[in-house]
Amino acid sequence: MADDMIGYDTLMQDALRGVVRAALQEAAGPRGLPGKHHFYITFRTHAPGVVISDHLRARYPDEMTIVLEHQFWDLEVYSDRFRVILKFSGQPHPITIPLAAITRFFDPSVKFGLQFEQPHTDEARMASGDTAAPATQPQQSRAQDQAPALKDSSVVSLDAFRKK
Repeated sequence: MADDMIGYDTLMQDALRGVVRAALQEAAGPRGLPGKHHFYITFRTHAPGVVISDHLRARYPDEMTIVLEHQFWDLEVYSDRFRVILKFSGQPHPITIPLAAITRFFDPSVKFGLQFEQPHTDEARMASGDTAAPATQPQQSRAQDQAPALKDSSVVSLDAFRKK
């Protein structure tokens, strides 16, 4: 098999993150989320550029899922990240999430979901000398516990497009 010198995997990931960005821009618009749309967004809490409170980072050391539905404030969407204020235990917390930190995006109102690969995690782990298998169950927030399982919806996986 020939080497992919163009980097189609990366191009596809970037294009699909553009879908997430466009959906977030719709939510940030003057009308807000249209109809019954709402988003479950799972992200890596220690990814570069993620800004969350120390309390939340300690509670969700690997991954966290947030819900953008009725109670979110000041959603700002940029080319590479978004910022939003959410309440946790009644207290407002600003959160900044780079699009590259997102691992899953799901809109249950239309059963649309995207699952992103995290490139180089195995390579980085091996380079650091850590040969333990990665955790199979990410840390979850209560919102994710209430979310419908992604496997029951129309999740687009890039594996379907790859030659094996």
